[in-house]
Amino acid sequence: MLQSGIAAHFAESANLKLEAARVLTEPLAKAAELFAQTLRAGGKILACGNGGSAGDAQHFAAELLNRFEAERAPLPAIALAMDSSTMTSIANDYDYVQVFSKPLRALGRRGDALLAISTSGNSKNVIEAMKVAHEMGVTIVALTGNGGGKMAPLLRPTDIHLCVPHKRTLRIQEVHLVCIHCLCDGIDTLLLSR
Repeated sequence: MLQSGIAAHFAESANLKLEAARVLTEPLAKAAELFAQTLRAGGKILACGNGGSAGDAQHFAAELLNRFEAERAPLPAIALAMDSSTMTSIANDYDYVQVFSKPLRALGRRGDALLAISTSGNSKNVIEAMKVAHEMGVTIVALTGNGGGKMAPLLRPTDIHLCVPHKRTLRIQEVHLVCIHCLCDGIDTLLLSR
């Protein structure tokens, strides 16, 4: 019984990834182009999310700051959930809803891009960061699932929505990792082909 459950996890994950490839290939290419254009223009990429999505934001920033697969100069990227002292002081002194929006106000500039990650699309602090991004002229790439939740209607025509076509958090997170690797590969392909 345990082995059949494990096999079912692999099958469901594999099937979803094939379905997601059909849905997400075009918007992923557009997102990679947006990020590469941002970096070429001297901007940076900021990323945020909670829990596993915070880990994904850090993973993405690390791949850009260090390297993905090819040797290249470091690229400017910041995971807004990296500093526990800042996050906990904001949560304690103000509200957890502001843990990404306050650093974004300090570190972001017009022409930057924000990777906003939420499997449900309903993370209040990610939504608050999106609102601040729009105020500042920071373009958003939203990485969601579950129909995009409350984040989807906030997106503007200049933003990009990468919405995994599934409702279960674990499956959405698995596809988010593939999306992050696609973005990293796309950014490198575009920047290194110049």
